[in-house]
Amino acid sequence: MKIKNVLVLENVRISLDSIRSHLLRTILTIMIIAFGIMALVGILTATDSIKYFLTQNFSMMGSNTFTIRNRSMNAHIGGDRPREKRYEPITYNQAEEFKNRYDFPGTASIFTWATGIATLKYETNKTNPNVRVMGTDESYFITSGDEIEKGRNFTPTEIFYGSSAVILGAELVTNLFKKKEDPIGKIISIGPGKYRIIGVLKSKGSSMGFSGDRSCFIPLNNVRTSFPRDNMSFNINVMAHRTDLVDAAVGEATSVLRNIRKVPVGIDDTFEITKSDNIAKMLIENIKYVTLAATMIGFITLLGAAIGLMNIMLVSVTERTREIGIRKAIGATKRVIRNQFMVEAIVIAQLGGIFGIFLGIMVGNVISLLIGSAFLVPWKWIMTGVVLCFVVALISGIVPARKAANLDPIESLRYE
Repeated sequence: MKIKNVLVLENVRISLDSIRSHLLRTILTIMIIAFGIMALVGILTATDSIKYFLTQNFSMMGSNTFTIRNRSMNAHIGGDRPREKRYEPITYNQAEEFKNRYDFPGTASIFTWATGIATLKYETNKTNPNVRVMGTDESYFITSGDEIEKGRNFTPTEIFYGSSAVILGAELVTNLFKKKEDPIGKIISIGPGKYRIIGVLKSKGSSMGFSGDRSCFIPLNNVRTSFPRDNMSFNINVMAHRTDLVDAAVGEATSVLRNIRKVPVGIDDTFEITKSDNIAKMLIENIKYVTLAATMIGFITLLGAAIGLMNIMLVSVTERTREIGIRKAIGATKRVIRNQFMVEAIVIAQLGGIFGIFLGIMVGNVISLLIGSAFLVPWKWIMTGVVLCFVVALISGIVPARKAANLDPIESLRYE
């Protein structure tokens, strides 16, 4: 065992000496391997980051929450886009009646969109015209997963009378109150209306070019009067008190709303129910095509790297023919010569793999940083990269190693 270890170390030393003597050619080969591994590990790390982001953000409301709306949610990437289903708007009276009649163990809330292009002003400061304004009731923040960091929630009275009160996202506070004033109680303008700030939400950060902190919330009935539009539809969030009650809660909600909307027996629902984690699952299902494409790109690049590595090893065998003859003349066996060249191929491939894995992790996590996801160390893809480099070395090194081992020692010594 000790002799074998010495032989392995000697082969590694000889491999490094050979690499140093043909440095430029070896670096180019290492870079080809590194690029293939970087493409594979980098894109797969990025897709893992996207999956993590989707799971965390779309499921933040909890797996016991679902939303009722008048249209389907189509989460889709590439290919033929499925046709979106649209139904008659859910009116305010229908949503309110649902909330009053829904007596299942859970919490129901009503919300609607006012606009997505509002401009907010405080004194001389104003935001860009890209602020989302939503109308909510007093239960919305219980079901949405948002947390009020400062101030308070709406009261039922403020909701009923449509008071001019507003709860701001964290980014809006930063943009409007540049002198770090306490925003609670301050009056701001939203479009033509004046609103008093009663609360500030806890920051969620920016992700995939969208910031949840760039939203503000006003009482539901204020939206009905200040942002009226034809066929306004209202959405309903429902949070079951326990996760194991979600299916029963969905069934009860379906029954109640069908009754309210007078849907005849045998006719499909005229509304869509979406669980909070279903959107993430739909998007993740679409991402598998990106993962497949990334894997194919990585493997094609690695195939080119294998050909390049085989070429450099064959050239190395030709250039070192006389050296091989000397080694055989002093007692080196075919196995020793073969192992020497195999180890050299493995060393080159693993150097390329280590460099490629490092670059892949960096590239993948740059994308992760841009979309607001977490820093990931993809151990699965790291191990996959190491194994792939070993396989590339075996495929590329076996032919040159066998050629070197089968050289005739006398002819090799005479080689010029």
